[in-house]
Amino acid sequence: MRALERCEHNSTPKPGIESLTGCSLQRSWPAPAVPGTFWKVIADMGSVAGPVVAAIIIGALYLGRDIFIPVALAILLSFALAPFVRLLQRARLPRPVAVLTVVLFAFASIFALGGLIASQLAQLAGELPRYEYTMQEKIRSLRGTAAASGTLERAADVLQDLRNELSQPEPAQASPATRPLDPEKKPIPVEVRQPPPSAMESLVALISPLLRPLTTTGIVAIFVVFILLQREDLRNRFIKLAGTHDLQKTTAALDDGGRRLSRLFLFQLILNGCFGLVIGTGLWLIGVPSAILWGILSAVLRFVPYVGAAISAIFPLVLAAAVDPGWSMLLMTAALFLIVEPLVGQVIEPLVYGHSTGLSPVAVVASATFWTALWGPIGLVLATPLTVCLVVLGRYVDRFNFLEVMLSDRPPLSPAELFYQRMLAGDPAEAVEKAEEFLKERRLTAYYDEVALPGLKLAQNDVLRGALGASQTQSIKAAVLELVDDLDDEDDAQPSGETHDAESAAAVESIADRSTAVAVLAPDELPLSWRSGVPVLCVPGRGPLDEAAAAMLVQLLGKHGLKTQVASWEGIASPAVTSAERANPAIVCLSYIDTTSTAHMRYAVRRLRRRWPDAVIMLGAWQAESDADALGDTVRADQVVSKLDEALAGIIQLARGAGTAPGQATAVAMNAA
Repeated sequence: MRALERCEHNSTPKPGIESLTGCSLQRSWPAPAVPGTFWKVIADMGSVAGPVVAAIIIGALYLGRDIFIPVALAILLSFALAPFVRLLQRARLPRPVAVLTVVLFAFASIFALGGLIASQLAQLAGELPRYEYTMQEKIRSLRGTAAASGTLERAADVLQDLRNELSQPEPAQASPATRPLDPEKKPIPVEVRQPPPSAMESLVALISPLLRPLTTTGIVAIFVVFILLQREDLRNRFIKLAGTHDLQKTTAALDDGGRRLSRLFLFQLILNGCFGLVIGTGLWLIGVPSAILWGILSAVLRFVPYVGAAISAIFPLVLAAAVDPGWSMLLMTAALFLIVEPLVGQVIEPLVYGHSTGLSPVAVVASATFWTALWGPIGLVLATPLTVCLVVLGRYVDRFNFLEVMLSDRPPLSPAELFYQRMLAGDPAEAVEKAEEFLKERRLTAYYDEVALPGLKLAQNDVLRGALGASQTQSIKAAVLELVDDLDDEDDAQPSGETHDAESAAAVESIADRSTAVAVLAPDELPLSWRSGVPVLCVPGRGPLDEAAAAMLVQLLGKHGLKTQVASWEGIASPAVTSAERANPAIVCLSYIDTTSTAHMRYAVRRLRRRWPDAVIMLGAWQAESDADALGDTVRADQVVSKLDEALAGIIQLARGAGTAPGQATAVAMNAA
């Protein structure tokens, strides 16, 4: 111990390095900069310790489920009851009175529903023997209508006889020590009778099945009361535990989680209650016995995602088949569920919930399986809200960001990343599909500016760091040109539709449309010098990605009534006279994805200026959004744009001001910037 203390005192801490002189423990990498006590402890868990800690937590949740289930129920139920407590507080009721009123009403409603379910079950159990004959007759009729029933029954009988023959024990050989029983002597029957239970034993037998549920309910009620009474104090303690160095992140996590859970529980309670009311009323009108029971069961089971409504329909369907000698009651019951459930699930729920849960369908199914394995049926009901808490944790704690990626409904890749990944794979079909969904709400110019060009920027970054070779770059260019060709039928006008794809809708919401509407020029609006020939010439800068960006600009200009042409840089740089030079363009637009080499851009502008002294030189620097003005002063271009929308607006403004002298045209171009 003394040696260790000397080792600790003699060590001098250095930034990012913790060492113990003479000791075997040494760490030479910087610790994650996560402020706050709780977040720092989480961030310090290494990659090896992480799975071990996760396994310990899962084991603790399973072994301590008798404790954790009431606490989880209380916390989640407090989120559902908190809005009602705030409502009573606004009515000038003291908080203790408001909390007790809401909790008593909630648990009284739960006990009333439990008593109603018990009475309905007792009534149904007494009526079941009456339906046995009807079910037997229907089974016989189904067997009689089956075409191959006789053959199948005979085969089943043969298999049954064979199994009975094989299962018979072989006769035991008589042992010489065994004596044959005297047939005249008969065994004396022995009957064992238990003494009648005492009053105390009868009371214990009656109470013991109810003891555990009542104990759990009492614990939940006590926890709910104290959580609602001490809500602010518990919040402040959690913030202190998380660390006061990052109050913004902790407050945002608490607000986001509380808002999501409160909305989720409240909307689920109202919507599922209405669903159960409609189902119960419909079954009562159809004539299914115990309609109230099935309505309550439908409302409760609908808290189970995806499969709850289907499970709740099984019992009424079986009972309808048992009650009615015909098939009309069964068909009407099936029609009731087939109409009400899709209407609620596909129409009403999206309007009410929106994206309040933020969970993907796969995450809901996986979480339901996981929590059911841990906590049984209660875990199945609590799966969705508990997974919402995990998503909120992953959103605000960097160490658990993988939870948000795996469980949330946010697209795992940004639109630009998805575009680049599809182009890199040489398969633009999916990108075209996503683009068509995107174009239901945004213009084609917005798609190119906010999705395609950022995707090409990602590709250019990989080129600069040597991750992409020449052949891969050519493949990306070919895929982009194919996508541009597939989108040639789309108009560059503001659409009025709405996308129904969740991933595309999230992409549309995450991207701000900064493009401005630009008119389509009719042929008679163009000056005479622009009606013949090619007034706009697009010149790619240095590589295939620049050609892909130039193709997008050419397509947009064509949709707005302007003739354009793409000329390769090799043709412009060669001393020979090319067809592009004979076109005598009014505007020459240079296209650059890579804006790191200002020398090459300055040389290109100077070269183009010598070839077409009267033309306006526009530089499309698609990566220089913030340095466009400084770049224009450096390369000496007439106009520098960083968006296709800016280039489109500037060229159309030049077209409307054409017919002036070259110097005036240049001034118009500078004003358009």
